Amino acid sequence: MTLSKTGEITLFLAATLTIMVGTAVAPGLSNIAEALGVTAYAPLLITLPALGAILFAPIFGKCIDGLGPRKTLLICLFGYFIMGAGGALLYGPFPIALDRILLGGFAAGIMAAGTAEISCWYTGKARLNMIAKQGMAIELGGVIFLFISGLLSELAWHGPFMLYFLGLICAIMCLLFIPSNNIKQPQSKTKPQIPKNTMGPIMMCTFFAMILFFSIIISLPGHLTTLGFSSSQIGNLLAFISLIAVFAAMFMPRLVAKTSEGTAIKLAFISYGIGHLLFASSTLTMSLIAGAVFAGIGFGFSLPLLNHKTVEISSEANRGHNLSRFAIAAFSGQFATSALEVIHLPKSTIFYVCAFISVLCILILVVNQRVLATTTNAQ
Repeated sequence: MTLSKTGEITLFLAATLTIMVGTAVAPGLSNIAEALGVTAYAPLLITLPALGAILFAPIFGKCIDGLGPRKTLLICLFGYFIMGAGGALLYGPFPIALDRILLGGFAAGIMAAGTAEISCWYTGKARLNMIAKQGMAIELGGVIFLFISGLLSELAWHGPFMLYFLGLICAIMCLLFIPSNNIKQPQSKTKPQIPKNTMGPIMMCTFFAMILFFSIIISLPGHLTTLGFSSSQIGNLLAFISLIAVFAAMFMPRLVAKTSEGTAIKLAFISYGIGHLLFASSTLTMSLIAGAVFAGIGFGFSLPLLNHKTVEISSEANRGHNLSRFAIAAFSGQFATSALEVIHLPKSTIFYVCAFISVLCILILVVNQRVLATTTNAQ
């Protein structure tokens, strides 16, 4: 028994909320910050949700293991809607900071509970395909919602906050189209037969994968500006990276079927490394486009595979806990990348450092190859 198509769409739409949590206000950031009385702290409107995700992910991990993924997902969707849309009604640094932190916490819960819900309904190749589609939805959501947010911000400063109503829509769809997990097996208290440190390499690679992706989002626009590219050309290239990531995630299950998950994850970081090297060393348009292709492949392969590996090594008893740790690693990488806004290094140097990080991740994968190849069927 599997979910209906509307149930699958519900989970995919919910997944897009995680990428939208901070970026929904990005196009109209200056006007929104002024209206909310936080002009001096405008970048925090985007970065604070990541901090909230880091702080609250463990709580929602326990909720998944205790209440189940569906109930946890509903709680987080309603919370996401209230904190997101309600942010437009607040004023001043402290209320806004608290609101954004709580919003990020609910986003982390949505990420973990959505994947846990997929794991309740699918196994094996079907589960990998669903998680790949989940990754595609996240990337498409990033492109579409940034575009819509830009249009709404031109209508009114609070227009982008309307996007957070999607949390309410997803909650209603979840109630209607995702049944209670009556197929869920009784929770087993037996620990999965896997090495205790397995989540360590996965969390490190997830953390670095997010740094490698968001460093491009933060550093590439300034780098291209110095090369004479216009704002529209920069926006098109960033959108192109996301589009490549969508197609990469679509192709990834076929690659895994012909090789292995470990090989595909290594290829993800090899692609990241090549992409960053091209961004650092080239001024030619075609080389930069090639860099965008490799960067998109890196993101499209890495996060879905690492997410799936987290599910694969988890048992029914600790799945929520492990998925919350995955969410912590992902949002920690996103939050750490915000430091690039305050350090004054040449953009080419940042790209070279990221290429080195890609090599470091490959070494982590090689050293832990046996551990990461270990799986469990304790579903």
